[in-house]
Amino acid sequence: MTQNPTLVPAADLVRRNAATQPNESAEYRRARNELLREEIELRRQIERVAQLRRQLPPGGEVIGDYRFQGEHGASDFAGLFGDKQTLVVYSYMFGPQRERPCPMCTSMLGAWEGEARDMQQRIALAVVARSPIERLLAFKRERGWRDLPLYSDLTGAFTRDYHGIAEDGSDIPAINVFTRRDGAIRLFWAGEMGFETADPGQDPRGAPDPMPIWTVFDMTPEGRGTDWYPKLDYPA
Repeated sequence: MTQNPTLVPAADLVRRNAATQPNESAEYRRARNELLREEIELRRQIERVAQLRRQLPPGGEVIGDYRFQGEHGASDFAGLFGDKQTLVVYSYMFGPQRERPCPMCTSMLGAWEGEARDMQQRIALAVVARSPIERLLAFKRERGWRDLPLYSDLTGAFTRDYHGIAEDGSDIPAINVFTRRDGAIRLFWAGEMGFETADPGQDPRGAPDPMPIWTVFDMTPEGRGTDWYPKLDYPA
């Protein structure tokens, strides 16, 4: 992809930055300005990747006879779109073999819950799991979620076809984006970053990471760490 020729060099933008912090040293400002330059380049890389994603050719057509049960009744796959042309589906690790859902998935979906109403102004959103809908809704009530649309994958076919089941039959998380254009439903993009693409010393993660908690931790001196993960509950 050709670099946008109108972009001002990041170093020039840094020189325009007049921000200073209380009682900072000259050493801190030099290091902070160098970090600012990298942050500007990161922002531009994120946009370049997003643009490349938007330029993907049409993905494979969705042809499976997928059936779901939601809070308000049964649905086929097309029904998950509602009146929208784009659908984001998250495969939730809360299958019938699990006594409780995945804490990491739940942490991410808790953050998505806060954005769900906003998201659904532009796109359709569906959280799909293989547990019965009654079980999903009981947990939704337990967490106090209101706006996340949860669906039971009645046959498990969708979850299996779109990479939400491991070879041993256990759950794995999956994010898939679909479009409905010109009478056809197609895959637009799917997350494909896992253990095989992870860098040394890092947990598997996407780019950008869909879990806001890690983005916040990345702003701190402790970072993400290597021995802490979200839990479903914490001591009072």
